[in-house]
Amino acid sequence: MYRYAVQTRADSPGLRKAAIAIEQSAWNALGFLNFTRSHFQYYEELLDEHADCQVCLVDQTTGYPVAVGTCVPFSHNPGDPLPAEGWDWVVESASRHDRPANMLGGLGISVPQVHRSKGLARQVIQAMRTLAARRGYDGVVIPVRPTSKSLHPQVSMEEYLEWRDDRGRAYDPWLRSHLAAGGKIVGTCERSMVVEEPVAFWETWTGHRYRESGEYPFNGALVPLKVDLETQIGRYEEPNVWFSYAA
Repeated sequence: MYRYAVQTRADSPGLRKAAIAIEQSAWNALGFLNFTRSHFQYYEELLDEHADCQVCLVDQTTGYPVAVGTCVPFSHNPGDPLPAEGWDWVVESASRHDRPANMLGGLGISVPQVHRSKGLARQVIQAMRTLAARRGYDGVVIPVRPTSKSLHPQVSMEEYLEWRDDRGRAYDPWLRSHLAAGGKIVGTCERSMVVEEPVAFWETWTGHRYRESGEYPFNGALVPLKVDLETQIGRYEEPNVWFSYAA
């Protein structure tokens, strides 16, 4: 018996509960991203509406998922460029229901620490591609969050994409994984996830007191937070990398 089976959140309430727990655990340290407008307004509702698109890679020996992937169907002309808004744009596009869906938008892949480095994320990506093909869609697009970019917040995403490791591969391990899975980089999305909240919100989240307007790096952020004390608003614009996968 093949060890891992692809199921979805629609298959059982228990699987839905487990998938939510895995996702929340994996992204807990980046909880500030839950406060983009599109995430706050649409994300959870979309995942329930499209529960049959929420991939769960289930270990058949335990019956428990070891990796989960979230994606939503939406409409996009494959010939049109993908926008700077990225993740937020995918969510908002999926929420409109104004045109028949022809594309899957990947929103996240979560693998618990204990199960990493086993190639499970690639299997989740393949499951998304298979789902898109089964539905007759044109493919899958994913605004990818480079995992090591947070170590270099002052470096532009365009420059970061040019970095290579000592074997000539993409420097970032998550970008390497997507490339190895057959993904194609088609651009950057400089405003993929935008969080605009009062300075007090950011002080609570980062544990830092902002006494001057300016740009401030903080743990987990891919770019610095922009703080404006005159308006008492902090704005975080996270850049991601657009990947495209044929179905």
